[in-house]
Amino acid sequence: MARLLAVHPQHPQPRRVAQAVEVLRQGGVLVYPTDSTYALACALEAREAVERIRAIRRLPPSHLLTLVCRDLSELGAYAHVDNTVYRLLKALTPGPYTFILKATRQVPRRFLHPKRKTVGLRVPDHPVAQALLEALREALGEPLMSTTLQLPGEEGPLTDPWEIKERLDRQVDLVLDAGPGGTEPTTVVDLSGPEPELLRVGLGGAGPFR
Repeated sequence: MARLLAVHPQHPQPRRVAQAVEVLRQGGVLVYPTDSTYALACALEAREAVERIRAIRRLPPSHLLTLVCRDLSELGAYAHVDNTVYRLLKALTPGPYTFILKATRQVPRRFLHPKRKTVGLRVPDHPVAQALLEALREALGEPLMSTTLQLPGEEGPLTDPWEIKERLDRQVDLVLDAGPGGTEPTTVVDLSGPEPELLRVGLGGAGPFR
């Protein structure tokens, strides 16, 4: 059964963040808040947990998960970023954007687009997510593997931590409860080509790319 662990949304308690990191270290699946919606997450090398996340959302192998990073320096270890892209990322991170970028060799092959060798990355602007990412970097030296918590056939993501626990009680290991979550996913932008390509308009809006 999943544990529901309350955490302060603005000043997350270090001991509770450490408990979440321990779940990740043990190969578990975590639900955590971001600046857009609640999301599912696991450690980068937790293959069984990745498959559990795919099963929860019924994602095909072609659907790529996102690497969620603490900051631009961590993101830069997993993606090729030139000066133009760096300036754009610096202006928009942290924030509710997911960026598609050319991956470096640090990214496991199973998380790459098979032909384009790209990966989705983001830097969230949420105190709990940031605390979790910082603690995970100290513990494992890696970002989170993550995807929006939106169940198959539903119009939007789950927002209530108690409902999340009830509905995913035997499918996840821990729900970090930071209060009601958002309903709008990130804006997705492909920066792997010569010009930015807007793939999905979400919470971040389309303004910077018009």
